[in-house]
Amino acid sequence: MFDHVKFGVSDYAASKAFFLEALAPLGVAVASEGPPTYGVELSAGGKASLCLFQSGEKPAPLHLAFAAATRQQVDAFYRAALSAGARDNGAPGLRPHYHADYYAAFVIGPDGHNIEVVCHAPGA
Repeated sequence: MFDHVKFGVSDYAASKAFFLEALAPLGVAVASEGPPTYGVELSAGGKASLCLFQSGEKPAPLHLAFAAATRQQVDAFYRAALSAGARDNGAPGLRPHYHADYYAAFVIGPDGHNIEVVCHAPGA
């Protein structure tokens, strides 16, 4: 539920590649791009965007949660993110302490950010 989130990364090329591969199962692609100091806007269908730019400062870790329509997308994100170099921070599964249908996976991205993909729909 955001219009856009923009944050600095220490290795623009690595972070851009990571987010494109890890979020491909959600339909995320490059919407626009400028020089690394301006950055890249990533979006799935133009509703909201994630913007990354090259920064000389390492930012404090963020927790970014992306919505998935299906649990299969959560699973695919997790596999893609690990393939892209992320560290595991919680395999796909139910998190009933949030609510009965909270199905999510968590990884740590290149700059130490906690990246989550969550599906709130009931299982099949």
